[in-house]
Amino acid sequence: MQIPCAGLLVIKERKLLLAFSKNKQCFYLPGGKIDAGESAKQALCREIAEELNVSITENDLKYYTHITAPAYGENNGAIMEQDCFFVNKEIEANPSAEIGDIRYFTLAEYLDQTNKTPGAIRILELLKANGFID
Repeated sequence: MQIPCAGLLVIKERKLLLAFSKNKQCFYLPGGKIDAGESAKQALCREIAEELNVSITENDLKYYTHITAPAYGENNGAIMEQDCFFVNKEIEANPSAEIGDIRYFTLAEYLDQTNKTPGAIRILELLKANGFID
């Protein structure tokens, strides 16, 4: 089963913003599942309003890449198919809904976490390889 998702990339001081899910007990890329009839950008704007209490528009988003990874916490070999976007403006994120915390990570800092999502590892590796983060 494939799960279409969209993720937000916010980088500050060469670290990537990740959100802590109270439900899944780990940090992951802010964003979420794309609902039927939604574009990836529409879904991301909706999810970011819900999770981070931040209003963004589709024009604030710039496509970066697509990642495929096992869906963390899902059964039956579900695969996350995630379009990832940079946000083209400063945001002041505040955790809400199922998000318990937000934090900026380097790849090494994330790998030190007890619970890690394959998708977050993939995007952190790619961002590091492309010189965006440490």
